[in-house]
Amino acid sequence: MAETRYQRRKEERPDEIAEAAFDVFSEHGYAGARVDEVARKAGVSKGLLYLYFKTKEELFKAVVMRVISPRMDALIERLSTSEQSAEEFLRGPLTQFMQQLPRSRARVVIKLMISDGSRHPDLVDFYWESVASKGLALISSIIERGVSSGEFRKTAVSELPQLVIAPMMVATVWKIVFADRSLDTDRLVSTHIDMLVSYLKTERSKTR
Repeated sequence: MAETRYQRRKEERPDEIAEAAFDVFSEHGYAGARVDEVARKAGVSKGLLYLYFKTKEELFKAVVMRVISPRMDALIERLSTSEQSAEEFLRGPLTQFMQQLPRSRARVVIKLMISDGSRHPDLVDFYWESVASKGLALISSIIERGVSSGEFRKTAVSELPQLVIAPMMVATVWKIVFADRSLDTDRLVSTHIDMLVSYLKTERSKTR
């Protein structure tokens, strides 16, 4: 039986509402966002919106799951199937991810976490479980891959994966605070990765 327009529309509504929520959160922040404005932007009634998302918190979670989680999940999947060395993965897919994030829509979510996270610890917990902890675990896996293969020496970076993402966070905050004031964030990230790899590599791998 052919799928009806109504059925397709019904299936698309959660994404449309989440997209509208992203716009409202971007403009007003989490605290200032109003559910009725989300409904208006999505072209649905407030009552219909509540059939899909019971609270503003659920709307925020939907935005996270649509804006950031797919990027992270794709990177994790890529590592699991990649035959690249640890250095190649750091310089390739991970560097590309870290260069793209500060200028992507994802920075809006990070801005919301910085501005409103302290007042909404439940949202921080959700973001940690859904995104941040996965990203740090991914980086630890890359570093450990390098240690196991003999590319990298054992260092504190294995236990402090935050060191790897530091330039991405600096670049993101810079974009949020200073907007278009000059900073080559791509170069910031790639230069940091150059320094990191140089620090991590064993003497044997340096001579290859």
